[in-house]
Amino acid sequence: VQLLASGGGLVQAGGSLRLSCAASGRTLSSGGMGWFRQAPGKEHEFVASISWSGSITYYADSVKGRFTISRDNAKNTVYLQMSSLVPEDTAVYYCATRIGSRYGSRFYKDYDHWGQGTQVTVSS
Repeated sequence: VQLLASGGGLVQAGGSLRLSCAASGRTLSSGGMGWFRQAPGKEHEFVASISWSGSITYYADSVKGRFTISRDNAKNTVYLQMSSLVPEDTAVYYCATRIGSRYGSRFYKDYDHWGQGTQVTVSS
């Protein structure tokens, strides 16, 4: 499976962006999905995850109430709607899938396939 993340860019603090993660090569409908981010010099950080049906979602405390993860299995795509962005959200954002599980996870090691990342930069 190949994942293609898109939608990143430069935005002012308080603005919004919507990231997309489109899959090819295999359907994502039965697997959990997640978004992680990595700022320069830092480890990968969990952002959000979603179950195969979309009914179960988890968020990092730092983004709760500002970000929303969703999925459209018919389009084989997962989204991350980001609002009220702050400079601390600046990072490369990665999507990932768990082929062997229907549920998302907060843990980087639980994911099987990763997208190439999309840069999000929030200016103050």
